[in-house]
Amino acid sequence: MDFAHDARTTELIGEVRAFLDEQVLPAEPVLAAQVAATPHEWGTRPIVRELQARARERGLWNLFLPGAGGAGLTNLQYAPLAELTGWSPRLAPIAFNCAAPDTGNMEVLAEFGTAEQKDRWLRQLLDAEIRSSFCMTEPEVASSDATNIATRIRRDGEEYVITGRKWWSTGAMNPDAAIFVVMGKTDPDAARHRQQSMILVPRSTPGVEIVRPLTVFGYDDRDHGGHAEIAFDEVRVPATNLIGGEGEGFAIAQARLGPGRIHHCMRALGMAERALSLVRERALTRVAFGRTLAEQGVLREWVAESRIQLESLRLLVLKTAWLMDTVGNRAAMTEIQAIKIAVPRAVQQILDRAIQVFGAAGLSADQPFAEMFAGARALRLADGPDEVHLSALGKAEFGR
Repeated sequence: MDFAHDARTTELIGEVRAFLDEQVLPAEPVLAAQVAATPHEWGTRPIVRELQARARERGLWNLFLPGAGGAGLTNLQYAPLAELTGWSPRLAPIAFNCAAPDTGNMEVLAEFGTAEQKDRWLRQLLDAEIRSSFCMTEPEVASSDATNIATRIRRDGEEYVITGRKWWSTGAMNPDAAIFVVMGKTDPDAARHRQQSMILVPRSTPGVEIVRPLTVFGYDDRDHGGHAEIAFDEVRVPATNLIGGEGEGFAIAQARLGPGRIHHCMRALGMAERALSLVRERALTRVAFGRTLAEQGVLREWVAESRIQLESLRLLVLKTAWLMDTVGNRAAMTEIQAIKIAVPRAVQQILDRAIQVFGAAGLSADQPFAEMFAGARALRLADGPDEVHLSALGKAEFGR
């Protein structure tokens, strides 16, 4: 396994790092001011559009997508770039058009969509003309087991009729989210993993109701589009909106969530690196009990533990990316599960230490730690809770 960056990756790391330092990080207070000035609005703020235009001019666009319309990077090449975007999770991913849930939805359309679906929806997503939402989790069932999903997708002539309720539908509060990727059951009597299908539902379709926004530890992610509870009441769409074939929804979901999990972990490592950078700056200048914080033994231990965690998990993430590139997502599933469990846990610990170093300031919006902590904690549920991945990983270990 050789994880050395090739020439193209090294060049892109420099370009992304420069764009982050020169454009994205200075724009964070601008975004905060624009959100504060429009507190009741959901969706993309002007500063985001400005950053997107600048990133696209520099060729820093759709870096996540290996195929047509993307940058053509492998997972191993994209890994360090995604980590850099984690330094500014609210701005950097969207600036490069590499933000969830659009990334996963674009991957689904690119791999499983028809020519018509790609022309109508994928092209607009690749150009950031619209945004999207992914509607899988449901409030009335244990969605950690995706076969529980109860939303019904019923064929009626040349249409499908969708009835059900979803929540934690990422991005759905954003009025720019023009298309929803909805997972539901087309055949409840089929084999357990062949009951589900995925279908495209335009936001404007009659019967689609945005019930309410949801918050994560009080954060509503208003500038991105938050998370929504959505009711689908006899929603009719053309049969051509089905993604793949009937009964292929579960397999498509697994194909979608594999890359999504590693992308989340890459960005989470970036969040932790930024936190550690801020800790170093503060510890070298802040004085307590006659010495700088950097001279306090306990702080040195915290920083050392954080560095060990980051370096160890970065290697595991790179190994996972390399395996996905060389043997495929299915063969890399053990490693995907391992990083999905380990990275958010470790990042939580690192952020908690950073908060402690900054004291009461660490709890405030003056620093990025509280919002990052909420994001890291949410990752222990998003794309499958820790317990599901631990169970699957343990089963695989006993199967050796």
